[in-house]
Amino acid sequence: MLKVGIVGLPNVGKSTLFNALTSAKNAQCANYPFCTIEPNVGVVNVPDIRLEKLAPLVNTKNIIPTAIEFVDIAGLVKGASKGEGLGNQFLHNIREVDAIVQVVRCFDDVNTIHVNGKVNPVDDIETINSELALADISTLENISKRISKQVKGGDKEAKIQDSVIQKCMPYLEEGKFIDTTIFTQDEKKALHFFHLLMSKPVIYCANVSEVDLLKGNNYTKEVQAYLGDSAQIVLICANLEEELVDLGADEAKNYLQELGIENSGIEKMIKSAYDILNLRTYITAGEKEVKAWTITKGTKAPAAAGVIHSDFEKGFIKAEVVSYDDFIASGSWAAAREKGLARLEGKDYVVQDGDIMVFRFNN
Repeated sequence: MLKVGIVGLPNVGKSTLFNALTSAKNAQCANYPFCTIEPNVGVVNVPDIRLEKLAPLVNTKNIIPTAIEFVDIAGLVKGASKGEGLGNQFLHNIREVDAIVQVVRCFDDVNTIHVNGKVNPVDDIETINSELALADISTLENISKRISKQVKGGDKEAKIQDSVIQKCMPYLEEGKFIDTTIFTQDEKKALHFFHLLMSKPVIYCANVSEVDLLKGNNYTKEVQAYLGDSAQIVLICANLEEELVDLGADEAKNYLQELGIENSGIEKMIKSAYDILNLRTYITAGEKEVKAWTITKGTKAPAAAGVIHSDFEKGFIKAEVVSYDDFIASGSWAAAREKGLARLEGKDYVVQDGDIMVFRFNN
């Protein structure tokens, strides 16, 4: 299951956001640093209206969406890479996630303490990124010492690892996230093995007040200018999202519409997580259930079948496929087949987002 870590300085709204994500008050929230010590973990269903529309067409009430595991991790402070605050524990927890949601405070509130005494989101981002980079530098220096003899001896694997280290260091020394597109396939395998913090995809979550949710404010403009247009930035009001938990689905939707907001910040954040990780969803639909399955962009049919069960991939023969739009327009599997909209695809078929699939395989 995809795992995403929620990180940031103390008192920026991480735990409030986590509570909203998991629709529960699991994470303690309080106005003091290190309120969160042990990471809170919650599994969050990924909203997908397509499943609800498919269910009545295949005569089932059992809907199973795909899910993401979110981890609310203790607040980071300057010096964490050297053990300040809960540094070592914090950094260990981040290494275990697939992507990072970095929550940045972009609101003024005299009643909420800022660990540095003032609101400065760009400085906060630099603090977090600097500590992550320093921790990675330490990791790579240790690896370099360990493999130095093998590199001199011409060991192929060690030379690949050394090449990765040399490519990573310039980014880390500047406190920048590593551009993973610069590595060869062999180097990418070594990079993955290193579990570097600054090689993980990151989404910046600008936590604003309710009044700034639509257009942002000077703080969010500073963040955008600093990170550039390519950064994934989501505006969210963590307090509002937590309040929506106590409302029914229809009431929450109506309330957001009154504010002029189409989708909740949480939905935007989950979508951003899927986009940044190049994830896609295919669907299986029958009387037993309608279920979403997560794959990466470019996944071929046998590997997609393997997400359900490894035997499906090993014994893969064909996949019967119909697009979501065609299935909705047809109204059933039988009608889609009659109209020629359902087709058989082989091992080289690249699964598309929203494909509805039935796999044929040898036992």
